[in-house]
Amino acid sequence: MPFLPIDRHEMQELNIDTPDFVLVSGDAYCDHPSFGVAIIGRVLERHGFSVCILSQPDVNNPNAFLEFGLPRLGWLVTSGNIDSMVNHYTVTKRKRRKDNYTPGGVMGKRPDRAVVRYSEVIRKIDKKGAIILGGIESSLRRFAHYDYWSDTVNKSILLDAKADLLVFGMGELAIIEVAEALKSGMAIEYLTYISGTLVKTKDKNFIPDNAIYLPSFKEITSNREAYAKSFMKQYTNQDSFVGKPLVETYEGIYILQNIPMRTLTRFEMDEVYDLPFMRAPHPKLEKIGHIPAMDEIKFSITANRGCFGGCSFCALTSHQGRAVQSRSKESIVKEAKKIINDENFKGYIHDVGGPTANFYNIACQKQVTKGVCQFKSCLDQVPCKQLEVSHEDYLDILRTLRELDGVKKVFVRSGIRYDYVMYDKNPDFFNELVEHHVSGQLKVAPEHVSPNVLKAMGKPNRELYDKFVKKYYQINKKLGKNQFLVPYLMSSHPGSTLEDAIILAEYVRDMNYNPEQVQDFYPTPMSSATTMYYTGLNPKTMQPIYVAKSRQDKAMQRALIQYRNPKNYDLVYSALKKANRFDLIGYGKECLIKPRKYR
Repeated sequence: MPFLPIDRHEMQELNIDTPDFVLVSGDAYCDHPSFGVAIIGRVLERHGFSVCILSQPDVNNPNAFLEFGLPRLGWLVTSGNIDSMVNHYTVTKRKRRKDNYTPGGVMGKRPDRAVVRYSEVIRKIDKKGAIILGGIESSLRRFAHYDYWSDTVNKSILLDAKADLLVFGMGELAIIEVAEALKSGMAIEYLTYISGTLVKTKDKNFIPDNAIYLPSFKEITSNREAYAKSFMKQYTNQDSFVGKPLVETYEGIYILQNIPMRTLTRFEMDEVYDLPFMRAPHPKLEKIGHIPAMDEIKFSITANRGCFGGCSFCALTSHQGRAVQSRSKESIVKEAKKIINDENFKGYIHDVGGPTANFYNIACQKQVTKGVCQFKSCLDQVPCKQLEVSHEDYLDILRTLRELDGVKKVFVRSGIRYDYVMYDKNPDFFNELVEHHVSGQLKVAPEHVSPNVLKAMGKPNRELYDKFVKKYYQINKKLGKNQFLVPYLMSSHPGSTLEDAIILAEYVRDMNYNPEQVQDFYPTPMSSATTMYYTGLNPKTMQPIYVAKSRQDKAMQRALIQYRNPKNYDLVYSALKKANRFDLIGYGKECLIKPRKYR
């Protein structure tokens, strides 16, 4: 099975006169199941639709969008696997130098706000064509949202892009329903009923009777409490069982989100990953330059989707959902055998996981028939009493993979929830993880140690992480291994005061750890923490919360974690002085830095 066509010549080779869909993407086209473009393209192809991929077209050249002519049914528009603004800018709003999803890692091949810019060009060349948005950038901007890069509240991207319909979430089931409706001759303005989609309408008759009205755009732009309340209504209605249609009103326009599409069954998920992916970048694009994003994922396997972790700073639950979906062992092993047969495979499967590698099964049986709890988290600071903790099925898969001929090592690199590991009374997974599936160092994400910050993050207490660290090194010692832990730490998360940052710095000192990288909190759309950042309120409690916003405050919090770096001395000194913590300036083991005149 060839790649999906990326130019007119390839389209004609496949005897396609006019494609049903042109899929416009901000990524270079890689036909691998880790890329949403590849999945949607192959799913449509499997259902009999012709799809051409317009990869990273030049928005300054409208003719580039006419490579395949005008599509018969519509344009599918996505920024690609990553939000274009996150792709382009650091948290300090500085331009990044490398785009891992572009040949040669060249920056600038996709525009800022790619979905809007692509849609603007399309509307100029195709006045009546259907424009359907999808992917992470569209999904997390489907309602009015705080935009960190402009420091404003933006409208729904459906309005800004002047598009017709938005598919949110993973999209396989919704896009087929949309495609079949368009194929039947229905006009896109009447497709107001499909689960997993968001539409705009001026006709209130299209709005279901059970719809929940969110605060209007005018309200949330003038009242931050209204913004926080709107977020919570969105957050508690993102499950196909319990979710209700949501309506956001603008002047004369209604934005209607239908209930989320149901999750895929295991059989359906197996079908998706069994599609005839070439598992490589398109050869014509690879000739231009190597695509760095392929390095880690080419020999990796997606085993699950969704996450019940409930971290405040993560918007994944608004895209993939809180209910975990997973593939069968047979499907995963089948993909592993394809990897083994690749001529470039050296014996190492880089990862078997998903958003959280060790979330292979659903959180509890209630979710099978009743969906996720609207107002409770499965983990948070303490686990729900109904949470079913087991690594048995996931461990069975790892054991089978590492016994396959041609496999030297199977790594787990997509991240594990250490608290979930610690809650498992069966020690087998922890033991075998350390023995077989760590590549010299294991990355985990305690994020912080201050109780106030961990509570705002929805993360477990410090004591549990300390127990995990102790157990990890005990297992290593028993096995005669010298493997390390690399903790992810985050500065300036809402709730983190200067005093909280100092608590984290003292912890780093006591652990004799010198972190090379620290992640400043990055306010991306549709996360609880971003709502805190913008409103100064915790949307789950509606109580005020401290937010470090000034460049100086954020720089001090970051510098404290990396206080050993001589470049950070002045910032650390200023932070300790401001917090009246002169006890940490001196010569003892309990100090962070030396006095100025002796440094």
